[in-house]
Amino acid sequence: MSSPTLQVPEASVGVSPAPPRTAGPGSQRLRQLIERREAAIFLVAVLLFIYFAIKSPAFISYANFVTMTQFLAPIAVIGCAEVLLLTSGEVDLSLGTVFIAFPFIVYFLWTGHGFPIGLAMAVGIVGAAIFGLINGLITTLFSVPSFVTTLGTLFALDGAMLLLSNGTQETMTVNGTGGNILGNWSWAEILWAGGAVLVLYLILHRMRFGNHITATGGNLLGAAEAGVPTRRVKIWCFMLAAALAAMIGVIDGVRITTLDPGNDGTLIMFYGISAAVIGGTALSGGRGTVVGGALGAIVLAFLYDGLNITGVSAYTFQLVLGIAILVAMIANVQLHRMAMSRFGRRVKL
Repeated sequence: MSSPTLQVPEASVGVSPAPPRTAGPGSQRLRQLIERREAAIFLVAVLLFIYFAIKSPAFISYANFVTMTQFLAPIAVIGCAEVLLLTSGEVDLSLGTVFIAFPFIVYFLWTGHGFPIGLAMAVGIVGAAIFGLINGLITTLFSVPSFVTTLGTLFALDGAMLLLSNGTQETMTVNGTGGNILGNWSWAEILWAGGAVLVLYLILHRMRFGNHITATGGNLLGAAEAGVPTRRVKIWCFMLAAALAAMIGVIDGVRITTLDPGNDGTLIMFYGISAAVIGGTALSGGRGTVVGGALGAIVLAFLYDGLNITGVSAYTFQLVLGIAILVAMIANVQLHRMAMSRFGRRVKL
């Protein structure tokens, strides 16, 4: 009786399974670009720069670059500070008022109480951090929405500033090397802003505390159960944002040499939030990008300066800004949809 033989299909003999298809280097780089939340706003910034540079050669002049950086610096700092807060699930409507009010405190410490300007500035920044601490404590201890908390402290701080200044403008002239460092030099303000944005980038994207911020905003209960001190995280975000807003406010006050209590700072606060949102930070919390916030501020600077230099009415800026925000957000969503359909997987929003 013959033994049974094992029948092996011919197709399986000596045939190795086909290797999985891998994307080429160019496709991988394209995927990495599309997956970045900042891709859409970066593209908008490049297109705006090209358009205004063609429309008016004066747009790319040295003097105009100085003007743009001076408009850009406060928005970049406040916008990136809002990125931290929005990522943690909160928002601070009072940062614009902090930007306007705390330079008055520095001024009165300097001129009225004989503080050296550096010490007066340090005390003012610490005072702003304490103000942020108050915002954070009210929001976290009493479960008051940060929108309401900071709306109330906005008006309170604005009223205190008017009482302190008696509604009178003050001249803040700082001479010598200290004045150059604190804003008199043309590039001083943007360098201070760049340093602040770099610090915020390292905190959110390179430190464990940044992971805690993202976890807190993404899933508050889950983060707390995992051991993240969510209340402390939010309070620190409020404090850091207020301190940086006060710092850039002092720098800006030294640059323009005038402190105006009639300006409540709400416009620059909304510019900052706009920069954060169009840069890819989610209002719902849990997703934020400091690089995107900085790019959003650059887009606003290009728009504001470009429209002015090409002779468009200043009244048009608000209309164009609103449209630009919508276009940037739509472009952001479409880039992510394209990534999902092209590469067949879910990308990180």
